[in-house]
Amino acid sequence: MRPYTRSVIELFDSKKRYLIPLYQRQYAWKVNPQLELLWEDIERAVDRLEANRTVRAPHFMGAIVISQIQTFGTQVQAYEVIDGQQRLTTFQLLLAAFRDVARKFGSDYASEVNKHLLNDGIMEDPLVERFKLWPSMADRRSLVAIVDPETDLDRIAPAPDDEDGVLRPSVASYEYFREKVEDHVVLDGTFSLLRMERLFEALKDGLAVVSIELEGGDDAQTIFETLNSRGVDLSAGDLMRNFIFQRAKGLGLTGGSLNVDDLYRRHWSPLDGWFWREGETRGRQSKPRLDWLLTDHLSMKQGGLVSVDALFESYRRWILNDRPFASVEAELESISNSAAVERRLMQQEQDDALGRFGSFARAFDVSTAMPLVLYLATDGGLGDDIRSALTMIESFILRRDICGLTTKNYNRIFVDIVGKVRNSDAPTLVALNDELVRSTADSARWPDDAEWLKEWQNREQYKGARQARIRYILESIEMAKRSRKNEDIQIRSALTIEHIMPRNWKEHWPLQNGEDVDASALLDLEQVAEVVRRDRLVNTIGNLTLLTGSLNPSVSNGSFGTKLPAVRAYSSLALNRDLEQYDHWDEETIQHRGAALFKIAQQIWPNPTARNTAVGLR
Repeated sequence: MRPYTRSVIELFDSKKRYLIPLYQRQYAWKVNPQLELLWEDIERAVDRLEANRTVRAPHFMGAIVISQIQTFGTQVQAYEVIDGQQRLTTFQLLLAAFRDVARKFGSDYASEVNKHLLNDGIMEDPLVERFKLWPSMADRRSLVAIVDPETDLDRIAPAPDDEDGVLRPSVASYEYFREKVEDHVVLDGTFSLLRMERLFEALKDGLAVVSIELEGGDDAQTIFETLNSRGVDLSAGDLMRNFIFQRAKGLGLTGGSLNVDDLYRRHWSPLDGWFWREGETRGRQSKPRLDWLLTDHLSMKQGGLVSVDALFESYRRWILNDRPFASVEAELESISNSAAVERRLMQQEQDDALGRFGSFARAFDVSTAMPLVLYLATDGGLGDDIRSALTMIESFILRRDICGLTTKNYNRIFVDIVGKVRNSDAPTLVALNDELVRSTADSARWPDDAEWLKEWQNREQYKGARQARIRYILESIEMAKRSRKNEDIQIRSALTIEHIMPRNWKEHWPLQNGEDVDASALLDLEQVAEVVRRDRLVNTIGNLTLLTGSLNPSVSNGSFGTKLPAVRAYSSLALNRDLEQYDHWDEETIQHRGAALFKIAQQIWPNPTARNTAVGLR
């Protein structure tokens, strides 16, 4: 490792190129705080030069790390940027702004600075090699358009499909510097050549970075992780991306571009898209989707718990200690496979078994099952049997939920099952079933039909934040009822949950014995027992249905004769057509309908004793 002190100008002196690998994150510096801090440094450097021109003590602005790439023939000498792309890109934008202001006022500094933006002379591929800095694909068009507006951009990089109207950070930074430079060199409306000279001198002598050139045997990743003094915070995904691709260094150049870029395009480029940058909340933590994917992937591969906060260190230790992959490409292919599965889970397409399970996991807040699902869908070798495996897991979780059993050990339960199924000699479905039915403890058992029916009929389900779970259950039953009749199962409206007998039932709904309840009067013990029982049954599944729109509150809380016709009006739902058979509604009919719905639920979420026959009605 050889360190050198380079000024902003010296970094781009002589004929050379800095290549930013595609795997590195996009340019991300913003006006506040990074650019404002840099401009303050520049102004202080100018002030120091004006105060004492005999002292050359540059202000240091951090470090960059580069690795020389072997070039041949007329190829321009090139360096791969290991760390410091944010600084290098910012300096190029600053110099471009300086040049354009100088050009505006007819100053010779325009041509002088242009020599530090573009190479000239003999080159193998002038279209590419004339640029001192060759950015990653995401920033290439915007930076090239600033440095050389005459370039045919379509020959440089294809236009992105999803960024119409998006202001790239590089463009915003250039505009900021152009305004600052012009404000600096114009006094009282008049251009000052002296102030431009001082500004150029500050860039040449007053500001410097440490340029670290790596040699064989240097640990690029360790250096990268420790040299980010003013950068944008690196996410776990950023650190992992660099850790992976820096182990694929030394692949050389083709057509002026790094060969490692091909690995990036094929395996990681989709993970740098907007879909994976979006935040997602699990429990109390909100992280980019990419971080959750990589956490699930590592948990699945290790068969153990991984904290999203310790993701990078856990992954780094696993790769370096266990060496689980024959090559970096195999490592990237494994991540790509997991990403394809998790994207389907997150997109929640209802005609896709994985998408359907994603809806279930969101409704029941069980992202802890994702490592197991990833294993089954990637390394489990299930093929079309993945539907049966997912139905097992769904039945295990849903039955436990209806029975009020704890979820606090799910993270441990599901990652432990990954390791046990992976190491089992039995077929994957058999091994999965065996592990799910193995425990008899309340913390991990799979309730049978008898226990499930008891809680289905008697336990209050509509309470707290359970609406999403109840909606999922009723929608699944609705779809199953329609499938039996070969009906179109597309439900295009947002469905709402409705109590058939309202929770505020006392005014219009007499007790089962025909007595009205007078809220202002004292009730005898028998009436109290009836009221308590009814209040509980009102919130059981037998008394709940779905509507394609909300009822008017006066109707929703109205009498049986008022409400049932309104509910029946939603006859497009099979759940509500069955209500035609009832001419009254009380505790007995709630239990009767609950039992009818349970028979369908048994087929959707099968009994754990029915080994390996779990085929869901989807």
